[in-house]
Amino acid sequence: MFHSLEVPPAKSSGESGSATQQAYAALRRMIVVGELAPGEKLKIDTLRKTLDTGASPVREALSLLVSDQLVERLDQRGFRTASASRSNFEEILMLRCHLEDMALRRSIDAGDQAWEENLVLSHHRMVRQDREDVEAFEERHKAFHMALLSACDSPILLKFCNQLYDLNVRYRYLAGRASGYKKRDVSNEHADILAATIERNADLAVDRLMSHYRQTGEFLTAQFGSVS
Repeated sequence: MFHSLEVPPAKSSGESGSATQQAYAALRRMIVVGELAPGEKLKIDTLRKTLDTGASPVREALSLLVSDQLVERLDQRGFRTASASRSNFEEILMLRCHLEDMALRRSIDAGDQAWEENLVLSHHRMVRQDREDVEAFEERHKAFHMALLSACDSPILLKFCNQLYDLNVRYRYLAGRASGYKKRDVSNEHADILAATIERNADLAVDRLMSHYRQTGEFLTAQFGSVS
C-alpha cells in the first residue's frame, strides 16, 4: 500500500550533519507510513545497514525522533517506535480540534489578500503533487493545513498546531489501511475547507475542518485492535 522512497547514501567526508538529516528523514518517513510498526524495537545495526550509513547518524537521528515523540528511548536498551493507541489518538484529536478552531477563526478574521493568495497556492500545489511521492506530498499537505492557520498572529499557538499535526500523521496512515477508506473523497474535503475559508465563513470552515479530522478517527476504529 505504501511506497518506499529511495534513500540516498550518506556522505562520508565529515558531513555528519548531512548524514544525520538523511537518516532522520528516512526513519521519520518509515515510522509515519508504518514501515516501522508502532512499538517496534529499533536496532542500530539493522537500521545502519538499511540506510547505508554509519551508526552515529542513526543514533543521532533516533534522538531527534525522540524529541518529535515518534521514537521512545528505552533505559539501557536502545530505542523503539512510539506506541499507538486509541487514547493517544483521541487526545491528539481533542487538542487539534480545540486549538485549530481558535487558530482558524483568528486567521480568517485577520488574514489579508496575501494570506488568501498563499492559501490558494498551497492548495494548488498539494492537489498537483503526486501522492506516490510520500515525502513531497506530506510536505505540501502540511503546508496547506498550516497555511489555513498562518494568519492567526499567535506564534505559540501555531507551534502547538504544528506539533500536533506531526503527531497525527501516523494515525492518518493507520486509518488509510481500513476497508472503505479509499472511498473517502479527501480532495473534495480539502476543497470545501478552502472554499469556506476564502468566503470568510468561519463557522462553516471550522465545521468542515473538524469533520475532516474526525472522519479519520472513524476509520481508525477497525485498526486499533492491532496497534493498541
